[in-house]
Amino acid sequence: MKTVLVIITQANLTSLQVHESLSATMVLATFGCEVKVLLKDAALSLLHADLQFDAIKSAFKLASNMVDSFEFYDLSPIWVETHLQHNPWVKQSTQEIELIHLNADLIQSFDHVLYW
Repeated sequence: MKTVLVIITQANLTSLQVHESLSATMVLATFGCEVKVLLKDAALSLLHADLQFDAIKSAFKLASNMVDSFEFYDLSPIWVETHLQHNPWVKQSTQEIELIHLNADLIQSFDHVLYW
């Protein structure tokens, strides 16, 4: 079984790219890849599930709604780097989160790394 680390850095409401990244991640998980998802930088906003979509304010629907379904794709827990554990989105998240230290050894333990 192939192992894939998906590192997502795009914010919740900024572009269609985050939707495509999350969709591709779910497809990989559906078709037998062991996938781990690391949220970093602006992607931590994906943990903020209390937002309501407003078509007047945002061009794209909430990507955080897709993250809410991660448990059905065996994509939980979501990885977050340890130094970000005090981020408000991380602290208030209802998602299952695992704090990790991202280093070369961890990255090399995967067959593939996708960085979006």
